[in-house]
Amino acid sequence: MKNNPIPQCPVARGLQSVGDAWSILVLRDAHSGLTRFDQFRKSLGIVPTMLTKRLKALTEDGLLEKRLYSERPPREEYVLTEAGRDFLPVLMMIGAWAHRHCDGELARYIDVESGAEIEPIAIDAVTGAKLGTRPMRMSLQPESEPCDR
Repeated sequence: MKNNPIPQCPVARGLQSVGDAWSILVLRDAHSGLTRFDQFRKSLGIVPTMLTKRLKALTEDGLLEKRLYSERPPREEYVLTEAGRDFLPVLMMIGAWAHRHCDGELARYIDVESGAEIEPIAIDAVTGAKLGTRPMRMSLQPESEPCDR
């Protein structure tokens, strides 16, 4: 990331925390209610050493936190932090993108209360515009001063 042409790029910075498939899939499973090492391992089919690394990194980056659930023997579980819970819309947008652009029969998101299919979209909270429908730029400057390159 040192040669990143866009200084302080939020996408590059975000990928430092969750930039590999295993980390994203661990977060997906955590959002589905999994909390324990063996649950993640069974769901993902991941080797224990890789899972240990991913859980450690997600904990260090503040997306998961460890909680003791048994004192004898000592056992910990991994629960989502606020930052981890904030990742759910990202997961849903990746899934929505896959539905539009990837082949195969894919699972759907269903609202538990209504039973209706969820169709995630990303909008700008300020303008209400759907992301991707209006021109945008990145800036390190206040709103009125564009970043020169």
